Amino acid sequence: MSGDLKVALVGNPNTGKSTLFNLLTGLNQKVGNFPGVTVDKKTGFCKLPDGRNAEIIDLPGTYSLYPKSKDETIVFEVLADTNSPSHPDLIVIVADASNLKRNLLLYTQVADLKIPVVIALNMMDLARKAGTEINLDELSARLGVQIVSICARKGENVDALKEAIAYAPATPLQADTIEVEVLAPGLISKIQEEILVDKPYTALQYAHQHENLSFLSPTQSDRIEEIEKEFSFHSSKAQAAETIARYNFINDILFDTVKFKAEAENESISNRIDKVLTHKIGGFVIFFGILFLIFQAIFAWSEYPMTLIENLFLWLTDSAHKVLPEGALTNLLVDGVLAGLSGVLVFIPQIAILFAFISILEDTGYMARVTFMMDKIMRKVGLNGKSVVPLIGGLACAVPSVMSARTIENWKDRIITIMVTPLVSCSARLPIYTLLISLVVPDGKVLGIFSLQGLALMSMYVLSMVSAVFVAWVMKFLIRSKEKGYFIMELPVYRMPRWSNVGLTIYEKVKAFVFEAGKVIVAISIVLWVLASYGPPARQKAIEQKYSSQEMLKSYSAEELEAMKSSEKLENSYAGVVGQAIEPAIKPLGFDWKIGIALITSFAAREVFVGTMATIYSVSNNDATEDSVRDKMRDAKNPETGEPVFTFAVGLSLMVFYAYAMQCMSTLAIVYRETKSWKWPAIQLGYMTALAYFASLLVYNLLK
Repeated sequence: MSGDLKVALVGNPNTGKSTLFNLLTGLNQKVGNFPGVTVDKKTGFCKLPDGRNAEIIDLPGTYSLYPKSKDETIVFEVLADTNSPSHPDLIVIVADASNLKRNLLLYTQVADLKIPVVIALNMMDLARKAGTEINLDELSARLGVQIVSICARKGENVDALKEAIAYAPATPLQADTIEVEVLAPGLISKIQEEILVDKPYTALQYAHQHENLSFLSPTQSDRIEEIEKEFSFHSSKAQAAETIARYNFINDILFDTVKFKAEAENESISNRIDKVLTHKIGGFVIFFGILFLIFQAIFAWSEYPMTLIENLFLWLTDSAHKVLPEGALTNLLVDGVLAGLSGVLVFIPQIAILFAFISILEDTGYMARVTFMMDKIMRKVGLNGKSVVPLIGGLACAVPSVMSARTIENWKDRIITIMVTPLVSCSARLPIYTLLISLVVPDGKVLGIFSLQGLALMSMYVLSMVSAVFVAWVMKFLIRSKEKGYFIMELPVYRMPRWSNVGLTIYEKVKAFVFEAGKVIVAISIVLWVLASYGPPARQKAIEQKYSSQEMLKSYSAEELEAMKSSEKLENSYAGVVGQAIEPAIKPLGFDWKIGIALITSFAAREVFVGTMATIYSVSNNDATEDSVRDKMRDAKNPETGEPVFTFAVGLSLMVFYAYAMQCMSTLAIVYRETKSWKWPAIQLGYMTALAYFASLLVYNLLK
């Protein structure tokens, strides 16, 4: 599908660009208040008042056309390359009315590319609260463009913006902002002539950026380099001169069109809050207090709905056994599919609670403050403040978090961030932690109010964060780079969370967990059921003969015989053969061959561990209708010692293993895509596996 009109949304970070994109297109998109959310261009379609369709392209947020990160490069590439399928017919500049001077810098650059422009002036309510008076008619006349005042958060004036888009002139009418040619006399005209560039400012940007522009051929890039030497072109000096000229133009415009108050009420409120929330000591206390609340809530609030889901699946399992005829197909449905599904769906309440908190923290603007606070600490370990975005995002999923590292300008900081982000405990580890904690940590209270299980869960997340920071510090000395990093970030004002956005985020994340992880888990559960139910024919036949002998029939009851036969058949199944093959390697960690099978299957996705345990214990347990997977694992006994399989030492050893192990193919694939080399994912897989093994070995031997 292609629209009749291509419209690009361009603007600084935190101007409400992604919110406006949602309003125009109706697409459900992630909206946040910190850098790193929009790292790729996103597209959607919108019906215009004149009957045409508009393809809306949401370009990454940028402060300038001079890129400082990977995703910012996309903006100039799309706007400058007329052969790009995303090259727009019209640009909508989304500007923050409460910070107009800084936003107009990007506008003046885009305007000089001579593509038709409309300005969507967002956050007018905040500007009015700050006492800023903007004469829109005069500003529009001075710039030579149509300006539409909107409030994206409230959906105000979006129809007026659609009108402006529909009836915008097909040719650029905006006024010239600066005399581009005087910035590099001779060079601009020569690049225009030899590289066939229409616009002077586009030619100047070629001189600045030609090495990073994918649409220029090597021959063209080399020729631009030669022209630069011919005219003694210094990129940094020319850029500085351009910025001064642009701000002179902006200051003249604003002097005539905008009246400011000395102090902004809204800013003073934000500043007063920041004095508390970003305090050098108190800020960290508050942050860890919020984390403490989140992990307490994950256990306390989810227990009742989790019990309901568990009971539902026990009822379904019992009903299926009663209604369906006995046979392999019924066993596949009940012990394979239903058991696998129960392992996924029972954790929906905890996933929902985690993402509800993350979404609220992002939407209020607090997450940006965490990034700011962490910058000084991050620098000491070889990272910078922007590394906090992927690391905190890693609480949800490592895949988009690794992608969001594109906003980090420094190569070394970016690589280290990518390498340590998977150490942060993601939502896929949450089902494993909560299952094992419920097995080995008592459901008691500390000081009468704090859940012991909640504290155990929080300790796993703190361990993962501390480990990521420590590994980053080690890599700081191993990875060499002369490039200096820096951190520039604008803190958004505090806002009430948009509850519709919070609800939408919860829905999307739960849906992704159920359908994306669920498909993998159910598929593996079915394959695993087959491997656990069948084995080498000779072995299976010998077991049948053994338990049908007169000696066994006389010695044991029918129930005992069936239980022993099921257990021995599983041990001699194809899955059992594989599990026992790796058991010698994992036995020092406290793991048996059944856990070994789960370690193999969960390499596809960590949360598969739970589905695997559900399937394995459903197959091994003759009476599959009695207990939930938690109860079956709690009742499991070590055949050698008679002790429970999941002791405190084993449970903690297994949690530590999953805290460190790279049990996720998707993450390895995205690291390869982002680094364009198999070197880094191979190193990542190697060091994380070694770390997981030796940490687990240490924990088990200290606690057993």
